[in-house]
Amino acid sequence: MNSVSESFKNNPLHFKHIIPLDFNTTLTLPDSHTWPLSLDPIGSLTHVQHEALPVIDLTNPEAITLIRQACEKWGAFQVTNHDIPVKLLNEIEFQTKRLFALPLNQKLLAVRSPEDCTGYGLPRMSTFFSKFIWSEGFTVMGSPVDHACQLWPHDHVNFCNVLVEYQKELETLTEKILGLMFKSLGLTQEDVKWFKPNNGSKPPQAVLQLNSYPVCPDPSRAMGLAPHTDSSLLTLIYQNNTSGLQVYRDSLGWVPVKPVTAAVVVMVGDLMHIACNGRFKCALHRALVNKTHIRISIAHFYGPPRDVEISPCLKLVDPDHPILYRPVTWKEYLDAKAIHFNNALELIRDKNNSGCTHLL
Repeated sequence: MNSVSESFKNNPLHFKHIIPLDFNTTLTLPDSHTWPLSLDPIGSLTHVQHEALPVIDLTNPEAITLIRQACEKWGAFQVTNHDIPVKLLNEIEFQTKRLFALPLNQKLLAVRSPEDCTGYGLPRMSTFFSKFIWSEGFTVMGSPVDHACQLWPHDHVNFCNVLVEYQKELETLTEKILGLMFKSLGLTQEDVKWFKPNNGSKPPQAVLQLNSYPVCPDPSRAMGLAPHTDSSLLTLIYQNNTSGLQVYRDSLGWVPVKPVTAAVVVMVGDLMHIACNGRFKCALHRALVNKTHIRISIAHFYGPPRDVEISPCLKLVDPDHPILYRPVTWKEYLDAKAIHFNNALELIRDKNNSGCTHLL
């Protein structure tokens, strides 16, 4: 056993919360990963599809209007003609599959410790549930070189180059979509000057999350990713052609996000919901698994500088739309999310309008 595995063997609690199963050798669904229906916050694992998540062509002259409608109704949509080369999408999918195809002992060489934000392991939300999710992840902030060298000491260059190029492309696309969203609300650059401050603050922050949802022996009783909203301004997700991602919409329930070739899924995050004073929904979403195909997704979380306060834009406040939230930095909000999970947003409600006590 390697030294990393040995250290976790000596600390079972850390091992339990961070290390996924060896999915290649697990032939039956263990009790630790069997989700009773009562643990699903929105109801049963079944769904009825009434409508499809909007798919928006960014070259469409009506794209701004369509984006606003999608954000108000769904908090999510898919985009096509986004200018990310299909070749790069194929390469990032290949490199993601390459990573998760490694033996578990090799992936553990890049395991994420309880104190770290990057590396291999389970999402931190896992600690909020009594059952474990049927997935594994790899988190990157900035350069992936350190962890990649641990995984492939002599063969990590292509992996790193693809991830760095993908991060640049996603940052450009995210800022383009944010610009269209702000414009759809009638906001100018002056109204959202916190978005790219010029006062010496740190630049906007981004996190890349590679996810694998392995073939599951009993998908009807497993959960790939538990229901949650993202803390970011926006999350952009590229998924391969295997279904599993779902978005919750009032009155419709869980709606599958059908994979569209070369499309990118856009999710409104909690901070964007705050910035637009609740005009745009933050997308509650989850991921299910299946028993025949591995599902791959790559999520790009984008937020403001960690020390910049986000508050409802004043142009979006009027007698019919009172201020809903108090100012909060991304760092403060992430800390709240780490403690209160999906209740974090409610805890920063403006006390003058909601009567909530600030618990942060």
